[in-house]
Amino acid sequence: MIDVIVVGGGPTGLMLAAELRLHGVHTVVLEKEAEPGKVVRALGLHARSIEIMDQRGLLDRFLALGRQYPVGGFFAAIGKPAPDRLDSAHAYVLGIPQTTTDRLLAEHAAELGAEIRRGRELVGLSQDEDGVTAELADGTRLRSRYLVGCDGGRSKVRKLLGVGFPGEPSRVDTLLGEMEVGVPPETLADRMAEVRKTQKRFGFMPLGDGVHRVVVPAAGVAEDRSVPPSFEEVRQQLRVVAGTDFGVHSPRWLSRFGDGTRLAERYRAGRVLLAGDAAHVHPPTGGQGLNLGVQDAFNLGWKLAAEVGGWAPEGLLDTYETERRPVAADVLDNTRAQMQLMSVEPGPQAVRRLVSELMDFEEVNRYLTEKIIAIGIRYDFGEGHELLGRRQRDVELGQGRLYELMHAGRGLLLDRTGRLSVAGWADRIDHVVDVSDVGEELDAPAVLLRPDGHVAWAGDDQADLLRQIPRWFGAPVTDRAVGAGRVGGPGAMAQSRR
Repeated sequence: MIDVIVVGGGPTGLMLAAELRLHGVHTVVLEKEAEPGKVVRALGLHARSIEIMDQRGLLDRFLALGRQYPVGGFFAAIGKPAPDRLDSAHAYVLGIPQTTTDRLLAEHAAELGAEIRRGRELVGLSQDEDGVTAELADGTRLRSRYLVGCDGGRSKVRKLLGVGFPGEPSRVDTLLGEMEVGVPPETLADRMAEVRKTQKRFGFMPLGDGVHRVVVPAAGVAEDRSVPPSFEEVRQQLRVVAGTDFGVHSPRWLSRFGDGTRLAERYRAGRVLLAGDAAHVHPPTGGQGLNLGVQDAFNLGWKLAAEVGGWAPEGLLDTYETERRPVAADVLDNTRAQMQLMSVEPGPQAVRRLVSELMDFEEVNRYLTEKIIAIGIRYDFGEGHELLGRRQRDVELGQGRLYELMHAGRGLLLDRTGRLSVAGWADRIDHVVDVSDVGEELDAPAVLLRPDGHVAWAGDDQADLLRQIPRWFGAPVTDRAVGAGRVGGPGAMAQSRR
């Protein structure tokens, strides 16, 4: 029996597969398309997703193929500079096409041993107390302990489960494509600047060699958004919106997207779960969609692996929904607000001017920016230290960086006291002793990090630590010797070895 079937080979599914494989979970990815897609719907990674790649040792691969841009101007395309002192070592946007992100994550998952089966379409599923049966279009039946639908906004998994997907249908469509432009750059820039004074859903982005990514409002709402527009439709809409089609020619691909906003009623039904666009869809304003899905996978992966591995405490897997669904709901709300602010109607334009004035206050600009780049998220772990529930930013330690010690996807106790112990949990938690001065970057004597980098405990009291560890890491291994899981002593940095 397969441990976990992941339906959908996009960024969410591939990230989840890799996270599961870090813990030795037998994982099979089913992707209905026989070949990787060419449509570039997402253009980059925000700070939290960049941190995730760093935490898993992938960032150098992404940096080599991407381009760094300043953070700013994301909220409803209101042009404000980045706030000062953002709480991240990666306070930039990494411009990188989704097709490249897909490829890098597929390579990573495959290197870890995930099976990626292309041209495999799910058409049916059923579940019982012991597992899930997946029926494929070719008649094959696969059996797994769990199944996760990462198969997009039109998710077959969600539909087969009968999970409701309430929200608002699309009211406007936008056309998207890559093509060559037949006018000089200065002519394009001048006209684009004039049109974008009022029409924020319009733009050209140069990709090199005369090719541009083109975005333009559609004439109406398509009945089937999976059917791409014709090239003539794109040219016509350019003429309507900008007064010219800019001599566009030689399209590479064409697509369309809407502003529908929906959130799954639940993220789990028995042994089947939903992640990414299968659980939530929203307008692409702020570039949050791909990032939200990758972050879903990062939250779910270690929890599902713990369930498969038999050490998950009761209710751990359910925290995936209780933590991630509110985050998605907040993204839906901020994209709704942004779409209103991007309307050409006089009322929304007046509100836009007011919001722009408010964003001149540093606190407002920071608050809205952190919503987009997802570093302001705090999961509700109850009362406690101000760090509790927040993700820990990267910090320099005596012999390296914190994120360099998280590549294996295990829990981590960063101990500046030299007095603490994770004896009994050394198979799940690395104990890093570092009594060097890390300055104000770590505002606690010690922190216990979950595998996703969120602070599960902060303090210096061993008894309090022992009360909190089982909440996230289950019962201890009772026959493990006291002091196991720690190597080295005060003044040194040490990491447990598996």
